[in-house]
Amino acid sequence: MTTKKFNAKAVRTITSPSNNEVTTYYVWIDFRDLPKDLSLEVNPRKPKMNTAVARQLIKAVTGPDDLSFDINNRGIVITAKSFKFDTSTSTVTLEFGDDTSRYGILDGGHTYTAIIQNRDKMPKDITKYVRLEIVVSETIDVSALADARNTSAQVSDLALFELDNKFDFVKKAIEAESYADKIAFKDNDNKPIQALALLKLMFAFNIKRYPDDSSAPVSAYSGVGAVFKDYKNEFDEEDNIYKKLAPELPRLVKLYEKIQKELPKKYQEFKSEDGKIARFGSVRGIEGAGNFTTDFNGEDMSYQISVGFLLPIFGAFRALLRVGSEGKVHWQFDPLKVWEKAGVRLVQNTFDTDTNPQQVGKSKTLWQANYRIVDSIRKDLLLEQFELQQNN
Repeated sequence: MTTKKFNAKAVRTITSPSNNEVTTYYVWIDFRDLPKDLSLEVNPRKPKMNTAVARQLIKAVTGPDDLSFDINNRGIVITAKSFKFDTSTSTVTLEFGDDTSRYGILDGGHTYTAIIQNRDKMPKDITKYVRLEIVVSETIDVSALADARNTSAQVSDLALFELDNKFDFVKKAIEAESYADKIAFKDNDNKPIQALALLKLMFAFNIKRYPDDSSAPVSAYSGVGAVFKDYKNEFDEEDNIYKKLAPELPRLVKLYEKIQKELPKKYQEFKSEDGKIARFGSVRGIEGAGNFTTDFNGEDMSYQISVGFLLPIFGAFRALLRVGSEGKVHWQFDPLKVWEKAGVRLVQNTFDTDTNPQQVGKSKTLWQANYRIVDSIRKDLLLEQFELQQNN
């Protein structure tokens, strides 16, 4: 008889209304408490950890983001012979019996493997949870349950868009870039960068939907589904903003990676101005110092920074973007140069707002405030241009 004991953060119990001999226990557990060596024999699909989807899952485990992993991930389905919960110690005891074809991890093998193999790489000050769905029954048809839970994954909307060649203008825009062949547009495409990463950058600069500081593209951080939905809804529009933004993707990537690489220096500068010692590596959501690379071009950098900090800074530069009379987007001023002027203020405003990257990334007021910083510089530059013209 194989027995596993572990601490649980929360437990909920449901008896099936159609079969009172089947009880399901929903358990939320800290990554670090998840028992190793759970059997995967009952799972008809063996984990394949070298796909783009698996790499994204590993990144979700190890990175400073995805603190809502237990909400965003489907979790792990386990069949067990018996379940006991000691409320005084919050300890779960699972008995599996000796039949590995019946008891063990039925679904979620990729999630389980990603956590077990990579949880030691998590920042020590971050806690993440995964949801376990533990099915206990002596009579249930485990084979039928496995078949039902492990049906072939549906082709995603994004993959269907790829089949219909609806990313062609995105591909054309980046065809000369070093990362062009690294973008995964298909399900299980063995490439390191998800196509949604590019869509998020464009969404953050969607000046059709977010033309000023009255609203903010917060979904670039908090709602991946909302990003693709917006792209999908825009596709057949005559003035499709994404077709206008796509040619600017190389510059958007350069701006994003410049912020990635230089943010620690800007942080140090504003701390020095305040007469404080900068301890950037100790901030929640920051991992380093170490050997990390930027998201697209793979350039060296010393810290891995939560996108919750990066996107509200990056998105502020849409204040520089306009749609001209010919229908094309153009920059009033080079965002890379404006970053040099605005960087310290943007970083200070972001980290003074909150040091929890999830709260920062979802803060509409912060996105708006950062936009106003860039917009103020834009107005100053326009005034300088005007005065120069007047003097000439």
